[in-house]
Amino acid sequence: MNLQDKFLKLREHLDTLVVGQRALLERMLVALLCDGHLLVEGAPGLAKTRAIKVLSHSVEGDFHRLQFTPDLLPADLTGTEIYRPQDGTFVFRKGPLFHNLILADEVNRAPAKVQSALLEAMGERQITVGSVTYPLPKLFMVMATQNPIEQEGTYPLPEAQLDRFLLHVLVGYPDAEGERAILDLNRSEAQQAAGDADLFSPRDVLGQNDVMAARQEVLALHLAEPLQDYIVQLVLATRKPERYGDELAGLLQYGASPRATLALDRCARANAWLSGRDYVTPVDIQSMAHDVLRHRILLSFEAEAAGRTADEIVDTLLERIGVP
Repeated sequence: MNLQDKFLKLREHLDTLVVGQRALLERMLVALLCDGHLLVEGAPGLAKTRAIKVLSHSVEGDFHRLQFTPDLLPADLTGTEIYRPQDGTFVFRKGPLFHNLILADEVNRAPAKVQSALLEAMGERQITVGSVTYPLPKLFMVMATQNPIEQEGTYPLPEAQLDRFLLHVLVGYPDAEGERAILDLNRSEAQQAAGDADLFSPRDVLGQNDVMAARQEVLALHLAEPLQDYIVQLVLATRKPERYGDELAGLLQYGASPRATLALDRCARANAWLSGRDYVTPVDIQSMAHDVLRHRILLSFEAEAAGRTADEIVDTLLERIGVP
């Protein structure tokens, strides 16, 4: 069984345990293949925690969930040095960030210092305590969640730090068919709760070597030069949107950074690879554009006052930029 077949089997397993959230599952696999992190925004009860937990049981790695609260300290994430009075030395005790898959639940409820500790680990893949730097595992992925309902007492992530996330995924409610499937799945799991079977664990677990090898295949995927130019034009258009329509002038304070170009390139490759192809199409780029760009462009006051959204502006740019 080749790597694409293994990931296809993994996706089928995720679909059986996380109902009605196919887009979220796809983006999680894309982030895993691109060695990136996700910011997931949605109302409570939409299987965000369940999704990352199921994925963690499907790969050869360990999982840790962090509930972010206003009284959290950076050392609660990174770890701290413990004094040993018996010999007068300090021993470093690793924090939860040293796991492979991290769920940072309601990341906007923690103060800025805690968010900075998390984002530094995401960007640098290392943690420095005192004068010693500790590397994080090679397989390291953070899925941070935000609750869009309650904003009182929260600490919104600064726009400049949002750039550290590969994707910003919006999670919506399932449809009627998905809601009925959730009922059936919940009843089935409740009936098996007394048994010893682990419902979250697949029969075949992907090893970390499989994930690393799949990442190399994604990087080697063919991306034609005209499509590279298409990615560059799309990112540049967020910096000078007025070139694509007078009504777009003044809607954006800042456009996407070069990280967006790199992210869109890798995500389009991963999307094509997960689709079983060995080449990228314009559809791969367009399907990933919103999740890559929505948190990297900063709307102006005029745009917010007019009720415009980042997704609407990305839609307009996709319509007006010529597809190769």
